[in-house]
Amino acid sequence: MSTVTPNRPARGSASVVGVPVSPVATPAPARPKSWSLRLPKAWPLTALFVLYPVWWALGVASFVVVILAVPMAVQLYRRGPVRVPPGFGIWLVLLLWVLLSVVMLDLTAPDTLPPGGGGRYIGWAIRLANYVATTVVMLYVFNLSERELPRRQVIRNFGFMGVVVVIGGWVGSLFPTGGFVAPLRFVLPPSIASQPFVASLMDVKFAQVQQVIVGEATSPRPSAPFAYTNSWGENTAVLLIWLIVGWVVLGGPVRRVLGIAIALAAVFPIVYSLNRGLWIGLGISAVYVAVRMALRGRMAVLGGLALAVGLIGILIIATPLGKTFDERLQNGHSDEIRTTLSESALTAANHSPVLGYGGNRALIGSNRSIAIGKTDDCKQCGNRELGSNGQLWALLVGQGYVGALCYNGFFLYSLWRYRRDHSAIGIAGSLVLVLMLFFQFTYGAMEATLAYGLISVALLARNDRLRRAVAPAPPLGTVGGLRARLEAAGDR
Repeated sequence: MSTVTPNRPARGSASVVGVPVSPVATPAPARPKSWSLRLPKAWPLTALFVLYPVWWALGVASFVVVILAVPMAVQLYRRGPVRVPPGFGIWLVLLLWVLLSVVMLDLTAPDTLPPGGGGRYIGWAIRLANYVATTVVMLYVFNLSERELPRRQVIRNFGFMGVVVVIGGWVGSLFPTGGFVAPLRFVLPPSIASQPFVASLMDVKFAQVQQVIVGEATSPRPSAPFAYTNSWGENTAVLLIWLIVGWVVLGGPVRRVLGIAIALAAVFPIVYSLNRGLWIGLGISAVYVAVRMALRGRMAVLGGLALAVGLIGILIIATPLGKTFDERLQNGHSDEIRTTLSESALTAANHSPVLGYGGNRALIGSNRSIAIGKTDDCKQCGNRELGSNGQLWALLVGQGYVGALCYNGFFLYSLWRYRRDHSAIGIAGSLVLVLMLFFQFTYGAMEATLAYGLISVALLARNDRLRRAVAPAPPLGTVGGLRARLEAAGDR
């Protein structure tokens, strides 16, 4: 597989996100800019981020990664040999397992309803398409050069989406019952628009209204620009990391102030979402960054982080948000249901440990009794979806222990490989991987979330490749020197 190794930087060259950027040896004479209708090279990735609010408003956000992966794949095909990031073989086994698990769709998992109808095949195809599409996105970001797709541009795209989720959180918190019918609904044929799945996509909501806290009839929880509050929560955690890197760490004075203001503004919808997984994830993020800074002796940054956490804590305690926070901690709204689903997922994996059952299953009864199931009078009763309470449990049910091990193995390998990257990208990207591993116990990770996680892997791999290219090469007589030269030869 081929690549172009960047030149070593000359003295005085600029440094971008911890890796020097090669200057142009002989500046070419400036040419007058001419207007062109040609799209920039990385337009599919830009459209994925910048136009995401549009895709959400149109009701197609669930499929936009799959749609935009097509032009990305075409570009990769035209480029020639495609490079893959380290550890890709582990991920490739997961893709193969998702494909092979189709043969298990007709089998009945323990304590679940027998599968019926063609919906299970449609669900499997959608999951497979999402896995393949997010993989294409990762390869796309990894293969484009720094000139075609600068790392800063990817971080800016993340930052833009970070602003979007904060705005969406405020809209969902202030207007929880708000929503609209997606414009696409009016152009779809009635036979398609009337399908329950399609109808749910076309009914765009700002929030999910649920009963979470005892004594309150409803608890509005922001979800825009995603379909579910849990999706909003996990994506907010990931996107805020990159927003802080792009706006606060690497931005200029004005952007730095705006980045801090946006991060503080996110506190209100984060608390109001009643999302305990998000709260724990942000706590893990603060601890992880503190440890990385302490190990590097960056005491000033560590002090600033402690001050920021303290100010946010005071902000919560000194406002009505503190009461909301405390009440949510005292109300384990979904603990019993999650425990039942997790135990049932392990049971299913034990009965089919290699290939799983190809997809989620409907649990017989409820967490209280097998006799409590869904009826015409109580459509919310029982028959919970096995595998719906987190990515890990979905993998155990759908692809068995092999699928779950491959998913975790890929992210753990990437986390270990880039552990010595102490640049802004290195710390932020590794933190995203830590959150991907944590959130799998409580949230699903398909569509946008998985795409963000794999893009973070691609950024880490690109940053590592460029970092190695500009680092002094070890002597040829050493094992490290021989390995470095072999890697360089492979890149060329």
